[in-house]
Amino acid sequence: MRAKGTIVSQDNNGPFGELPEALVEEMLCQCNRIGSNLSASFQKICDSKAQIRTKLVEKNVLHKDTDISAAPSYPTTCAVDGAFAVERLLCTDLVAFAAVAMEGLTPPSEKRYWPNPHHLSNILTVAHDDDTYSFARSVMMCMELELAASAPHDVVYIDGSLITPLVAINQGINKIGYIDESLERFLTVRVKKALESYCKVITCERTDKIFAGVPKYTTKTEITRDVLGLDSYEDRGLLTFVLESGEFVGSVPLQNAQAERNVNLKPIRSMNLEELVNQIYNGLSELQVLYYRPCSYFPVLRIEIAKSIANNPNRLAILLESLRLQCSSASILEPFPLYLADRMVKHLATALPAIRRTTTQQMSAEWEDKMGNIYLAMHGYRTNIGI
Repeated sequence: MRAKGTIVSQDNNGPFGELPEALVEEMLCQCNRIGSNLSASFQKICDSKAQIRTKLVEKNVLHKDTDISAAPSYPTTCAVDGAFAVERLLCTDLVAFAAVAMEGLTPPSEKRYWPNPHHLSNILTVAHDDDTYSFARSVMMCMELELAASAPHDVVYIDGSLITPLVAINQGINKIGYIDESLERFLTVRVKKALESYCKVITCERTDKIFAGVPKYTTKTEITRDVLGLDSYEDRGLLTFVLESGEFVGSVPLQNAQAERNVNLKPIRSMNLEELVNQIYNGLSELQVLYYRPCSYFPVLRIEIAKSIANNPNRLAILLESLRLQCSSASILEPFPLYLADRMVKHLATALPAIRRTTTQQMSAEWEDKMGNIYLAMHGYRTNIGI
């Protein structure tokens, strides 16, 4: 007989790890209450579905993809995602950042531009600093933008909101002069190209190129609050219950995009990039968002695009066609190349401790003093990851 305070399982890979048995039992007892609350909330949406659809039609924001579709063009696609990891050691930190671009599904008759994944990556050793995490995120975002802008494909998906890159880069720029020199130098040489790439993404002036931000998690309410006048729901969750296969809502102006003009990018004045930043601010203020359900077994996708795409039915039709082609698997609830890129970069956190151990072995082979201090200094206490 087990004591009351024993743990549920010694297997750390199990769903409850080494949680105390009483804690797990208490949590499981709350499942019925949680299920009842969620069922009631979902049922309320289902009961209001017809009313919501009527209001969307009246506002002229509910459309069918066949209304704008032309002859199939089979656009080429790729997706870009990034990750970073900070390994906290006794005497120093290891920082790794990487961005991966993965080509989407292509018909057998189409040419593949990137048969293998493209990537950018680097690993640095830096002094302990609480700002390392946000600075590494800024560098990662620069790498993502660089890959996205250089992709030769017709449609390029970027993981996350199109506003996120500016916020992340701004956080890094504002720490220039207060962070480890190696990290600072690494960002400084990339920031101009990153901002130029970002301007290209959010304005999308080339008619043969489409950039789209596809965030998986979102709390935005352009449709629920601004169009439907509802306060208790967010857009993607509500519209997944409302939209049928092939339907989309929008486009509408991106919520709070104008507020991003308040982001402080003054430290880049010494780089003579003020004109570029003004172009970025103008592009941000015109960003559009739409929600699209490519098929019945797929959740609604939030898609952020430049105004030049939203106002052009031909370009919009190509974007929606690419999403239909890349959302063909019922087991993958996001566009296929985004799924692959995400799976790849998430392994960065697993790779960094292995790199640390390999580095320690190399150091030990060349070290002439006592070995104990080397192993203590290279001991990893915690790995912080970000995507």
